[in-house]
Amino acid sequence: MRSFSEYDPVVIAVFFVTVLSVAMFCGHPIIAAITLFTGVIYNIVLNGRQHMKSHLFFLILFIVLAAANPLVSHNGVTVLFVMNHNPVTLEALLYGINSAAMIVGVLYWFRNFTRIMTSDKLLHIFGRLSPKLSLVLSMALRFVPLFKGQAEKVHDAQRAMGAYKDDNIVDDIRGNMRIFSIIVTWALENGIITADSMEARGYGTGRRTSFTRYRLRGEDIVFLAADLILFGAAIAAIVTDSVEFTFYPVVRGSISGIAGAAGTAAYGIMLLMPVIVEAEVRIRWKYLQSGI
Repeated sequence: MRSFSEYDPVVIAVFFVTVLSVAMFCGHPIIAAITLFTGVIYNIVLNGRQHMKSHLFFLILFIVLAAANPLVSHNGVTVLFVMNHNPVTLEALLYGINSAAMIVGVLYWFRNFTRIMTSDKLLHIFGRLSPKLSLVLSMALRFVPLFKGQAEKVHDAQRAMGAYKDDNIVDDIRGNMRIFSIIVTWALENGIITADSMEARGYGTGRRTSFTRYRLRGEDIVFLAADLILFGAAIAAIVTDSVEFTFYPVVRGSISGIAGAAGTAAYGIMLLMPVIVEAEVRIRWKYLQSGI
C-alpha cells in the first residue's frame, strides 16, 4: 500500500513526461480542459488546504492570459466589438481561453512534479544514466542551502559589527554587494577544498558504487504499463487527426471516430491514475484504522 509519491522514481518520471508530452503539444480544448481540471484536483490531493494562495495566483494568470490574446490578435471572422479601432473577435477570445487553460494546466502539473520528484529521486534517475552528472547535480543541490546559510551568517556578523545603518538604501546595497563578494570567495575556496578532499579519498581511482532505497515492484510495473498503453492510445488519436481543432479563421474541430473518443478517454484516465492511487491508499488506511 503505497502512495504515488512512493513509487519508483523512473515510473514517476515517465508518467509526467507522458502527461506533459500530450498537454504541451495538443491544442484541443477538451485536452486542455482535462489537463487543467486534473492538475488542480491532484494538486489539492497533494497539498490539501495548504498553498491556497497559489490557486488565486493561477486564476489571475488564467484571466490575464485569456484576455491578452484578443487584445493583441485580431484574426477571426466573428467580430464581437471594436475597441480603439481594433476588432475583438470571438475566435481570438476562444483561442486565448484555450491557450490560458493549456498553460495553467501545464504549470499545475509542473508544480505537482516538483512536489513529488524530490532531489534524491532525481539523483536516483541520473545516477543510472550518468554517475558524473549525478555527482555534479547532488553537489549543486547541496551547495544551494550551504550558500544561503553562509550568506545569512555573514549578514548577521556584519550587522553586529555595525556595518549597516537604519533606513539607508545606499548602505544596504553596498552591504549586499560586500556580502556577495565574500560569499563568492567562500564558494571558490570551498570548491577547492572539496576537490582536494575527493582526490585524497581516492575518487575516480576505482569502480564507483552507489546506494539507492528504491526498488521496482509489481505495482510499479503495472502502473507503468497502464500509463504507456493509455499514452499510446492518446498519441494514436492525435497522430491520426482524430482529435483536431482550429480557431482561425473560424472555430472548427471535432473528436471523430472510435480512435478520437478512445484517445481522449485514455488521456483523462491516465491523468486520473495518481488521484486513484492516492484515494485507494487513503481509503485502505482509514479502513485499517477503523479495525484497531
